[in-house]
Amino acid sequence: MKKLLNTVYVTTEGSALRKDGENLVAEVEGEVKARVPLHMLASVVVFGPILLSPSLIGACAGAGITIVLLGRNGRFAARIEGPVTGNVLLRRAQYRASDAPKDIIRALLLGKVANQRAVLMRSLRDYGSEFGPAAHGALTAACDRMAQILRNIECAPADADELRGMEGEAAALYFSVFDHLIRSPDPAFRWASRSRRPPLDPMNALLSFLYTLLTHDCRSAAEAVGLDPAVGFLHRDRPGRPSLALDLMEELRPVLVDRLALSLVNRRQLRATDFETRDGGAVMMSDDARKTVLTAWQTRKKEERLHPFLAEKIPFGLVPFVQAQMLARHLRGDLDGYPPWFWK
Repeated sequence: MKKLLNTVYVTTEGSALRKDGENLVAEVEGEVKARVPLHMLASVVVFGPILLSPSLIGACAGAGITIVLLGRNGRFAARIEGPVTGNVLLRRAQYRASDAPKDIIRALLLGKVANQRAVLMRSLRDYGSEFGPAAHGALTAACDRMAQILRNIECAPADADELRGMEGEAAALYFSVFDHLIRSPDPAFRWASRSRRPPLDPMNALLSFLYTLLTHDCRSAAEAVGLDPAVGFLHRDRPGRPSLALDLMEELRPVLVDRLALSLVNRRQLRATDFETRDGGAVMMSDDARKTVLTAWQTRKKEERLHPFLAEKIPFGLVPFVQAQMLARHLRGDLDGYPPWFWK
């Protein structure tokens, strides 16, 4: 099992990162702000214009430390890494399975829809008395219909495209009632619909930012076990898209990202003033808001939950690596099927 090593996030524009001995050093206007031993790092993620010294890039590449470059709003720009190794037999099995992915898609969607429904059910259980009749009825109806979709996914002899259609209906139901889960009185956080490129409101900006972080972790997990992150099952192949990473994150998004985003907003850790609207309507978080989110993200990854298949507690941050390992074991023939991760 992969050690839960640290990811360094650098958000201050104009920062400079360099190598000093066997350490990564972060400076702002010539003043040292942080020093981290390289052997403690798994990856470095930078936002916006950050200076990287050639010696640091070379040291990270040699040590297997990935450097990820993101735009100010968290959109992926580039990835710097050393030689990528992979298990050729495992990857051949992955490519063969991607031509007939129905069973893996079914397992991924069982995890995703079950976890989406669990998020709604948890809100009903914890805050049901605060919901008005309309909201309570909408959430209950969505949960009931998603339970039926889960039965259809599990039992119906559907092909891959039909399964994707069921996932689309479940996602539409989930986001149609998402606004009821937002208890902040701030009108800026009201939810209308999902918008991605660009996000058009603060809640979408927050979700997109966190989804980018989760995608990075899932890609690293796929590569760590020798899988090709570009060849997925639920997400079709597309040049430049880490389809397998997107597959792995689907069952994790409701719990690791959506619940964290709701917590940050409902507890008023983020306010409307933490976001700004740019030309063209794109909404972005401020530098301080990104730091708040990153701190919460790192804290969330340390929380432990029982893995239903392994029957042992593991940190949230290890779940992508464990699921990638389970997928690799299935592709090698060690497991009859891919076991989804269900949040309980």
